[in-house]
Amino acid sequence: MKKQYAFLISLLCLATFAQAQNTILHCGTLIDGIGNEARREMTIVVSKNRITGVEKGYRTPGAGDRVIDLKSKTVMPGLIDCHVHLEQESRRGAAIDRFQLNPADVAYMAAGYAKTTLMAGFTTVRDLGGSGVNIALRNAINRGMAVGPRIFTCGKSIATTGGHADPTNGFRHDIAGDPGPYEGVVNSVEDARKAVRQRYKEGADMIKITATGGVLSLAVNGLNPQFSEEEIRAIVETAKDYGFPVAAHAHGAEGMKRAIRAGVTSIEHGTYMDDEAIELFKKMGTYYVPTIIAGKSVADSARIFGYYQPVVVPKALAVGPVIQGTFGKAYKAGVKIAFGTDAGVFTHGQNAKEFQYMTEVGMPPMAAIQSATRVAAELVGMKDQLGTVETGKLADLVATGENPLQNIKTLMQVRFVMKDGVVYKNE
Repeated sequence: MKKQYAFLISLLCLATFAQAQNTILHCGTLIDGIGNEARREMTIVVSKNRITGVEKGYRTPGAGDRVIDLKSKTVMPGLIDCHVHLEQESRRGAAIDRFQLNPADVAYMAAGYAKTTLMAGFTTVRDLGGSGVNIALRNAINRGMAVGPRIFTCGKSIATTGGHADPTNGFRHDIAGDPGPYEGVVNSVEDARKAVRQRYKEGADMIKITATGGVLSLAVNGLNPQFSEEEIRAIVETAKDYGFPVAAHAHGAEGMKRAIRAGVTSIEHGTYMDDEAIELFKKMGTYYVPTIIAGKSVADSARIFGYYQPVVVPKALAVGPVIQGTFGKAYKAGVKIAFGTDAGVFTHGQNAKEFQYMTEVGMPPMAAIQSATRVAAELVGMKDQLGTVETGKLADLVATGENPLQNIKTLMQVRFVMKDGVVYKNE
């Protein structure tokens, strides 16, 4: 009888211990991503990698609970950047990298950029174009072999011959060759379908197309449409078969409108959208990912002699003064906006500067934060798991020293980062 009693007591102790293994976050201010008001003196309870409680007041910890004191901080959901390039980082003369760097070189650099991004408070990103190293990096992070944000990646972007993501732009004719769907270059409806299937085979999570010319590609026109609407529609239809959303890089209005009509999920940059495009955004429910910081950064870099190849400079100088105003117009018109920066075009870790640019032209700080939390989670297909501080969601949380509703620049100095229940930064 005594042995049975002792056994029951030991089971009870083990159960109590198991129940007590929580992380208790005492939050001075909480922006939960749901409401439009911050909440004061809140407790978040985390068990393993999930939020298991959100309570008013500072909860008294149980035996074995770990307490993290964030009473002087503002806590919010982990930030989501819907447009990054983790395989690269802008620098003077970087155009030669594709001739000198091996995939292993790119991988080591990308791992560093991923860690920097996470430490800046961005716990989830969409990587919208690289060599395929981005797929390996995603896998390494998921396996715990590298530190970085949760990654959704397109692998290699899809372009047309000579288009913004044609990997041989600027090559000497005798080495340029004629890349096809395997390399992400298409010139027909059939090519378009094959390119999507190739990305699926390689392990991508989504598709990205370059619907217009671009700023940093070695081609003269940064605005022209580069796909027929039929080609884009074939990409979208095929992507749907595989459960892939489609992101479309687009600066010029015509290419943008073709992409929206064909059913893409999001438009990236959107620099020269017109009133017709704005109405299409609203009619189709297409997300707009603005990347203001990218436009401003490339314009600044273009003013440095020798930073870019000569063909790039006039395009970069033209985009900078326009992109922020376009964003302001789109926001005021009611276009659905998800946060994105194009990090890699500028220095990784500076992503939160975008919040400042968004608020400078009329977006309220709370709306800007929600664009990088709740709305961005919808875009990446994780609205049931990420984007808000609610019971049952993944424990992705960040904290700042000041309240960003009062000083948006504090988001540039994130003091605490938790991803998937693991604390990576706590100052």
